[in-house]
Amino acid sequence: MPKYIFITGGVVSSLGKGVACASIGKLLESRGLKVNLIKCDPYINVDPGTMNPYHHGEVYVTEDGAETDLDLGHYERFTSIQATKDNNITTGKVYYSVIRKERKGEFLGGTVQVIPHITDEIKSLIKNAAAGKHYNVVIVEIGGTVGDIESLPFLEAIRQLRLEMGRNKAMNIHMSLVPFIKAASELKTKPTQHSVGKLREIGIQPDVILCRTEYPIAKEIRKKIALFCNVEEDAVIQAQDVPEIYQIPLVFNKEGLDDLIIKKLNLKGKENGFDDWRVNVVEKLLNPVQKVEIAVVGKYIQLQDAYKSIYEALKHGGVPGGIRVMIKRVDSEEVEKKNPEELFYNVDGILIPGGFGIRGIEGKISAVQYAREKNIPFFGICLGMQLAVIEFARTVLGCQEANSTEFNDKTKYPVIHLLQEQRTATEMGGTMRLGAYPCSIRKSSKTREMYGKKLVYERHRHRYEFNNKFREKFTEKGMTFSGIYRDKDLVEIIELKDHPWFVGVQFHPEFKSKPDRPHPLFRSFIEAALRRKSQQK
Repeated sequence: MPKYIFITGGVVSSLGKGVACASIGKLLESRGLKVNLIKCDPYINVDPGTMNPYHHGEVYVTEDGAETDLDLGHYERFTSIQATKDNNITTGKVYYSVIRKERKGEFLGGTVQVIPHITDEIKSLIKNAAAGKHYNVVIVEIGGTVGDIESLPFLEAIRQLRLEMGRNKAMNIHMSLVPFIKAASELKTKPTQHSVGKLREIGIQPDVILCRTEYPIAKEIRKKIALFCNVEEDAVIQAQDVPEIYQIPLVFNKEGLDDLIIKKLNLKGKENGFDDWRVNVVEKLLNPVQKVEIAVVGKYIQLQDAYKSIYEALKHGGVPGGIRVMIKRVDSEEVEKKNPEELFYNVDGILIPGGFGIRGIEGKISAVQYAREKNIPFFGICLGMQLAVIEFARTVLGCQEANSTEFNDKTKYPVIHLLQEQRTATEMGGTMRLGAYPCSIRKSSKTREMYGKKLVYERHRHRYEFNNKFREKFTEKGMTFSGIYRDKDLVEIIELKDHPWFVGVQFHPEFKSKPDRPHPLFRSFIEAALRRKSQQK
């Protein structure tokens, strides 16, 4: 049976619990322990798949086709886990399961209540994510903020779980904000005291407190937090802001957090093995020798988390070469109003990520045209690939009315159309083409050189696809269809022969990129951007 670490957050949201959990997972893996991570989300949606990115940020897709919280992206980037649908538990998923059981008569006519039925279901789902996998430690992140009514069933469930498991089998880590009050020029501990007090009212006593702070926490402040929050002084861990999130495991290691966890849970871990991470990731990120600027063109550009995996994968792409990737966020609706030269004249590469809906589409198509005609490295992902196809049809093939049936179902040239399997779908949630599918890569293609293999598995999240009726016309004009899903003859990768670097993919390679193992397409894209920059000097 694995040991459990339950992680909660207090005072405010957006403290970075997901990164903290992923960093703790990295810490424990560096000590030779096998870990798993679970995110519990208190919203009633079954999953975030139907939620607006402004509400939730990006939807992260797992290998088995689950639409999940973006924190699972952090878990996979920092650790060796391959997340599944079991790694994300929502209130909606919990209640959906309990209601179905009640309809089947599984509760024998009893009154169904939050306690014990909802809390029992939460406990069951948490345990199920670790069943038969031989993990040493399972890290469970409770979303939301202590004091919110929505997260109470999850907090009660982990309180019960720890009681059931007994001594040295589980521990609680609470992450709290220690704000700096500029007028008083000092850090304040009262919010943390109140947050821990609220947690203790529920029956949960933290074993460790992670203090998110802008400034170093002095010894006397640590003593104060330890005294009023009823923890040992060495269990007050500083989580100070750092330039790169991949430094955080090193920060926690310096604070002794891994030793503390191993001691509390009575684990056996080897000596820390962080040298590769420190040298090949952190030092290269902090001390780049070159830099490039990449324009990311989207309609949710104001929200950092809407394209989180894209931004991280771009950063990863520069790590091996010591290249700092500067990201220029370009609102696609702004491109519709301005001359593209004003927005893109100084960039080294242009990327268009996935998305849905017609807003800002013409601006993205203009960005594609600018990249193609000016020989700027271009990377189109999912919708970005589809728009590259539309732009090529309009400008090169002369099909001025070319479009996707998503935006115009009466278009004369439907070069992008709805997948056959999607035409009978009646529900929105979890019905797209989701998860990993094989892609066969053409031998003589540029992408074959990037991957170095003929068959890859990549994750998808889409409803629309390239229309094969137009494939011959595109080929005649210089577009190469270099990646194909053989079972259904679906186009997965496009590239242009007479362009320095122009690639569109129907899948989402950003979900499989890690800082110590950059995705080959992102790495090649950044290298191409650097070549262009060198040539422009």
